Amino acid sequence: MAQKNDNTVKNKEEGIFSNVWTVPNLLSFIRILLIPVFAYLFYKGQLVWAVVVLALSGLSDFFDGKIARRFNQVSALGKLLDPVADKLTQATIAVMLFFTFYKAENRTLHLFAWVFLLFIVKELVMLIGGGLMIYFGIRPGAAEIFGKAATMAFYLVMITIMAFGPEVGAFRAEPGAVAQVFTLPDSVMMVLVVIAVIMTFVAFFSYMPATHRQVKERFSPEGKARAKAEKEAKAKEKATQK
Repeated sequence: MAQKNDNTVKNKEEGIFSNVWTVPNLLSFIRILLIPVFAYLFYKGQLVWAVVVLALSGLSDFFDGKIARRFNQVSALGKLLDPVADKLTQATIAVMLFFTFYKAENRTLHLFAWVFLLFIVKELVMLIGGGLMIYFGIRPGAAEIFGKAATMAFYLVMITIMAFGPEVGAFRAEPGAVAQVFTLPDSVMMVLVVIAVIMTFVAFFSYMPATHRQVKERFSPEGKARAKAEKEAKAKEKATQK
């Protein structure tokens, strides 16, 4: 029995760190590194480059899953990195736009700033919840179709706002823009953000059944016994190595 537990722990650790050097994992790492770059450019008012960085981030998110499935490069680490990169990116965008809208002279934008708090709260809940699941030995599932669709919608809406949004867009048809091309009407912009919010929360609640099942299994008598056995086996293995 002890040998079996030793093998279980070893396989679990090897599963997370095996097949690490893949193109999808590299894209996820790049997406995480792009977060402070985007934040810096946005803060400095370099909106064109901020939009470019955000577009590259969105494309990397789209292609890493495609490449992983097409070339059989799906990995346990990738299943963790991909959602972490998504959550950090979306939370950063929501924070930057919240403060931008809150300080806006446009009254509609100012009053609508609170909507971005919904994105921030949702991402924080998922990050904290995912961290707790990992702490208790529960591996969060990969993004489902609702999650991917919501992420893509979020990127498209936020890029559109940063490009053509009133008072904030790089290419809005207003004085001070990099190039005066087109300004989104306030009502259209609000509708787009609301759609993104709805899709985000539909995706959020789509994770609940599987998460509830995993938590229930982990804290069942059998799950507690299994976790205890794995912990003891891991401690025994460390003691043997000393």
